[in-house]
Amino acid sequence: MVMAAVSAVDLIAGPGVGFLPLVSLGPAFAGLVGGWRRTALVGLTASVLCVGLGVHSGLFESRRGLTALLSVAGVTAAGVVAAVMRQRREAELASVRSIAEVAQRVLLRPVPRGAGPLRIAVSYTSAVAEARIGGDLYEVVTSPAGVRIIVGDVQGKGLEAVESAAVVLGAFREAAHDEPDLPAVGARVERALNRHLSGERFVTAVLAEIGDGPDATLLNFGHPSPLVVRPDGEVGYAAPPERALPLGLMDHGPDAPLPYRVPFAPGDQLLFYTDGVSEARDGAGWFYPLVERAALLKDPDPEAALRAVREDVVDHAEGPLHDDAAMLLVRYRRGHLEAP
Repeated sequence: MVMAAVSAVDLIAGPGVGFLPLVSLGPAFAGLVGGWRRTALVGLTASVLCVGLGVHSGLFESRRGLTALLSVAGVTAAGVVAAVMRQRREAELASVRSIAEVAQRVLLRPVPRGAGPLRIAVSYTSAVAEARIGGDLYEVVTSPAGVRIIVGDVQGKGLEAVESAAVVLGAFREAAHDEPDLPAVGARVERALNRHLSGERFVTAVLAEIGDGPDATLLNFGHPSPLVVRPDGEVGYAAPPERALPLGLMDHGPDAPLPYRVPFAPGDQLLFYTDGVSEARDGAGWFYPLVERAALLKDPDPEAALRAVREDVVDHAEGPLHDDAAMLLVRYRRGHLEAP
């Protein structure tokens, strides 16, 4: 279309104006959007148009026709090279994406959608462009003591954060099956992390254990407190009795965190999340009002409920999130007649 427009203008304006070199816009645009074969074909077409218009206007009697033809040839060559390089980068990006997807399946495995009377859903959004994984982590393990959960956030970003997340998850998966209580699980994760971390890097995390009783047991290592949503609409935070240092910094504090119980009965919901959710800011600098938006969790489908919250967080931030955002929703079904 560009070449046809240039040809029409050149015929109307006549040889004195000098629109003929603009025919090279055809292969230039083709190199941006098409493959090298298409670019070469468009360049050949542009050359034919250039020769035809040049002969028609008598431009080859001077250097103007040859200059226009050389311009088309040069732009075509550059477009072919650019198309080849772009296709190689696209192939490399596709390979990296596939590797990231495999890494995500290994590091952040799909959580069970149900465990006894519990329904579980998870949402993860990486703040890194084109990334599938980052520094946020989560896991759900069914152990002899009940369902054990971890949701955490590694300090920093990039490959180091992913490596630290892998250490935490690997230690938790083993300890959740073997250790008798949450403090022992946390201590084992702390030891594994101390062998890995250097300097003052740390990981905030909250551990949970939900058994047959009416309560959920939580252990919080400096992580945002989970949100508790009751069936009557009551909403609040399951805050620990005292704040504790994150994992990796326990040697700098006087005491390890103490486990605490939160009533968790049929119809209740526990929303675990990272600070990428609670600290998402709007244009005025206001944090995301998680308590005020708890009504979004009323959807009967827990995955749809989390999707609604995630979309609302993105709308609140008015664009892409600046930090990884993970959410894990646990629902206590009212009865066995509910869909799993």
